[in-house]
This record gives sequence, structure tokens and C-alpha cells, in this order.
Amino acid sequence: MGRAKLKRFNENSSRHNILQDDKPIYKHLKGNWNKDFFKVDQPITVEMGCGKGEYTVGLSKLNPNENFIGVDVKGDRLWVGSTMCIEEGIENAAFLRAQIQLIEDFFSEDEVSNIWITFPDPRPKDRDIKRRLTSPRYLEMYKRLLKREGWVYFKTDNQKLFEYTIEVLNERSDIQNLDYTFDLYTSEFVDDHHGIQTTFEKKYLAQGIKIKYLKFQFR
Repeated sequence: MGRAKLKRFNENSSRHNILQDDKPIYKHLKGNWNKDFFKVDQPITVEMGCGKGEYTVGLSKLNPNENFIGVDVKGDRLWVGSTMCIEEGIENAAFLRAQIQLIEDFFSEDEVSNIWITFPDPRPKDRDIKRRLTSPRYLEMYKRLLKREGWVYFKTDNQKLFEYTIEVLNERSDIQNLDYTFDLYTSEFVDDHHGIQTTFEKKYLAQGIKIKYLKFQFR
């Protein structure tokens, strides 16, 4: 492990806005985010596979009356988002170090108002289909966590993952208000993302790759 990464891991242990397994509160977050962590009862948005947390940070700045949680397993990436929040005095954002497949260990049913999935690993191999963050396995989790009127927002550069996701959603009977575009920046939905761009998105745009976007609710 590099020295810089090790330094970040050590700092994460002492940071109030990073929740990981060396923190006493870590195993008691489920159903208690607003009561025990944020101390303010506000709608919760979760960014799944948040990476450096660009969306978590950006949305928290735009919406001070809501709480935001970025979830990722890589602590060195969470350190980046954590640092941005500390430097800008953002208190309505947090970062959870956990695997997405275990997300129900950290959130109760109907505890989440919205979910963002931003540029996840496309998992192109057939044997990895179940690991895609828009596979039926994960959709069932999101459905349980989301409040009745909650939204799921999804952005990707990957054509095959996007087409797969649309196919999965169209096969379900519990999806409503599904809208999508294969080119976000020329579509009517361009304002949905509030101008926030991840590191990956900027790289793909520079290469001329179109950004795909969709949103939906569960019935």
C-alpha cells in the first residue's frame, strides 16, 4: 500500500463524516441516521458506489435541508469527498464505507428518499450480471429502502449497461415514471443532474462519449 493511501486510511479513522467498521456507531446506523448521526430529521439521499463523492458533496451544497450519504467500499476515495465537506463546512453529508450488497444492514425500509447511481462498474462479463448495480437483485433492495414517492437516478457512459438496465426495468411490473435519454446534454433532462459531474464523467465527455441518464419510481 502506498504511503499516501495509508495516510488517508489513518485519517479516515478520526473523521466524523466517514462511517466505517472502526467507529462504534457503524453497526447502529440502520434506521437511526437522522436521529443519531445528522441530528436533524431531513430527507435522505444515498449515492450508491459514490467513488470520490462528487454527487454527494454537490447535492448537499445545493440542498441544505436534506441529508446525503455516499456509499463506497474504497476508503481512499471516500477520503476525497470527506475532505471537500470538511473544507467547505458541509454538515449534511456523510460517507459510509460498505459494500453495496450489504446496504440493507445500514438502512431500514422506507428510510431513503432518493437514490443516485453514478457511473458504476459496468460488469460486462455474463458471470458478473448479478453484481451490476441495476440488476434485479439490487433493484429489490432499493425498492425496500425507498419511501413510497422515492426516485432512482442513474447515469453512465456505458451503452451496454444502459441498454441492459432499460431492459430490466421494462420487464418489471412495479416500475413507473421511467424516463431516459442516450444523450443527457442534448435532452430535456439536462437540468436533473444540477450540473454536477464526476471525475469519470469529465473524462468520458472529453473523449466525446455521450452520457446516458434515466430515472424512475417504484409503484
